[in-house]
Amino acid sequence: MIALRDFLPYLGRRVLGAIAVLIGAMLLVFFISYILNPDPAHLWAGARASKSTIAAVVARYHLNQPWYIQLYYFIQSYATGNLGIDPQTGKSILSEMEFYFPNTLELVLVSMVMIAILGVASGYFAGMHFGTKIDHAIRIFYLATWSSPYYLGGFLAILVFSTYIPLFPSGGMYSLTLTNQPAHITGIYILDALIQLNGPAFLSGIQHVFMPAAVLALLDFGLVARIMRSSILNARWSTHVKAARSKGMAEGEVRRNHILRNALIDTNTIIAVTFGFLLSGTIVIEEIFAWPGIGYFTYQAIVSIDYPVLVPCVLLFTLGVIVANFIADVFYSLLDPRIALGEGGGSEG
Repeated sequence: MIALRDFLPYLGRRVLGAIAVLIGAMLLVFFISYILNPDPAHLWAGARASKSTIAAVVARYHLNQPWYIQLYYFIQSYATGNLGIDPQTGKSILSEMEFYFPNTLELVLVSMVMIAILGVASGYFAGMHFGTKIDHAIRIFYLATWSSPYYLGGFLAILVFSTYIPLFPSGGMYSLTLTNQPAHITGIYILDALIQLNGPAFLSGIQHVFMPAAVLALLDFGLVARIMRSSILNARWSTHVKAARSKGMAEGEVRRNHILRNALIDTNTIIAVTFGFLLSGTIVIEEIFAWPGIGYFTYQAIVSIDYPVLVPCVLLFTLGVIVANFIADVFYSLLDPRIALGEGGGSEG
């Protein structure tokens, strides 16, 4: 167990590193959307915007000011949560994102549970049956799914499980025929239904989230399975496992306490990192399954060239990746204190 005095400096460095990356991402987005475009006012206002609308956009985003003044207001708007008004709907962009994001969080969390189960289980069995037909079959399966595009997986799932074998609905978050919808508490539909003990709404939510979450999981569990398999192989042939067997320890105990437990150290961090990348992966899945999440919101902004909405969505995805990596680093240092102490096992970079 790492001492608190050793862990806090490491945590501080990671926090500062995460903040630096976020600031760098904000600067990159700012210069691409404001500076590098020859006519940002027309771009942000839209191709068919009137002169009065363009003038309002120029005033709202200070586009007639020097770039450093624009940058100041750009950072200030995100620091204060004043992201402006969506020109397509006339609503607050922040309020729209607060509506859509919990829906994406629900989809990603359910998918993460599936990824953890599929990745750990398949990687474990492949590693424990190294070189056999089981190992080859598992590797072929996760490599095939891992290399498949989201749109292909989504269309095939709808075609098979909504059209030919109608087990799941083809889109939406819940059945519109439900008369007793759960009240908004967390914004996560199935969690709100569970808190309020609303059985029909909970079952409807599970039925609707299962297929898009399963597609996300099947197309992304390959990395977890691969890392798990590699970690199992390293642990199987390690000195401490050979020593445990030489002492007469039962094979089940060796596998559980010495192989599986050590293999999960690297795998847990990969699962945390996967969470961040799943957020951006939802753009295609949410559009295909008509899932009203932040990915669907971003896709609509791309189609309509709605830059005032697209920029904060891009930064939200960036923030998700940064936070996921930060959590993975902290979790890894807790599992393996050598990381925080700078001894073996990894580096600070």
